[in-house]
Amino acid sequence: MNDYFHYRQDQLCAENVALNDIAQNFGTPCYVYSRAALTDGYRQFAEAFKSREHLICYAVKANSNLAILNVFARLGAGFDIVSGGELSRVLAAGGAANKVVFSGVGKSEAEMRQALEAGILCFNVESAPELDRLNAVAGSMGKVAPISLRVNPDVDAKTHPYISTGLKQNKYGVAYTEALALYLKAAAMPHLRITGMDCHIGSQLTQVSPFIAAAEKILALADQLAAAGIKLEHLDLGGGLGICYDDETPPSIAEYAQAVLGALQGRAEKLIVEPGRVLVGNAGVLLTRIEYLKHGEEKNFAIVDAAMNDLMRPALYDAWHAILPLQKSVAATQSFSVVGPICETGDFIGHERELAVAAGDALAVMSAGAYGMSMSSNYNTRPRAAEVMVDGDAVHLIREREKVAQLYAAEKIIG
Repeated sequence: MNDYFHYRQDQLCAENVALNDIAQNFGTPCYVYSRAALTDGYRQFAEAFKSREHLICYAVKANSNLAILNVFARLGAGFDIVSGGELSRVLAAGGAANKVVFSGVGKSEAEMRQALEAGILCFNVESAPELDRLNAVAGSMGKVAPISLRVNPDVDAKTHPYISTGLKQNKYGVAYTEALALYLKAAAMPHLRITGMDCHIGSQLTQVSPFIAAAEKILALADQLAAAGIKLEHLDLGGGLGICYDDETPPSIAEYAQAVLGALQGRAEKLIVEPGRVLVGNAGVLLTRIEYLKHGEEKNFAIVDAAMNDLMRPALYDAWHAILPLQKSVAATQSFSVVGPICETGDFIGHERELAVAAGDALAVMSAGAYGMSMSSNYNTRPRAAEVMVDGDAVHLIREREKVAQLYAAEKIIG
């Protein structure tokens, strides 16, 4: 729990609103976000980096709801995107195109055209073929594309292998040993303009040392570029700062910033960072209701109405999320595996949780603001959850629950 999700008179609340009231009014499964938590996280970054020119580009993939993007846009954020669809969301939410960096290994020609027409800040180019394609697309439009190369520094982020992105065997970025030659190639291309260098080594990092090891390699490469006559306007050191789900002890935003600023001491380049999870992860919870309590021969099951299609992280990463009752009870606890109704053995929210609950009770799956709704699906023809934002005493529905008919509306039966 944190300052934004807390018990008050045995009722779990989001800011000043009882989550039980939200579950009753909007149904379950339902994602609930705290606007104050979103705002506070962003302002901590802005305060921590205020001593130098910087741009905080929120990683849209963490949670792309328009209302959340709009909160960050109003605060002055830029955005890190990985698809044309995310660019459309950013613009629809009021984000500024000239504060957008476009990452991702598979940018299509259509996405490049869309981004060039919008006038984004920078393309983070991830391969030599992408460099060639972007030069050709920009040339066909009579434009010059601003670029940085995403350089893979071969630094171990010490995180889950599925979210580690900075090692030689990962698909991301250009090899450190090939980056200088690619920059020289890009400098000779008529429809590209080199503006920076990008590096992102992974997500849910709980130590500062990998960030600094990557930054040091990037700075050494930037100095080689300067010696070759290529001066960078910005250094994009990516995101990846972790949060506490269970017993992790990640550095605070201030500690992370202090380390990064120390590494950049004496440098003139503008700093770009791309936080995602750390801004939204602990700003959201998933509400779910117990359908049945099933007592098996070897374990007990709390079968809830949320499933792996609503929150993929436990099934995909074996990720741990705290699970709390919305109403505290004085009854004795029992150990339950909290599972969903999807027809997969891997459909679980959490194993061996001590809970004092009954059928019909509602639960909150904590730390679900990042990679929850954005990774959700319609597996088993399940409508995706509603989303709600709490702002003090006010409750706003920011995404309606899908209806089953919407899920097959575009499908056709043939004779």
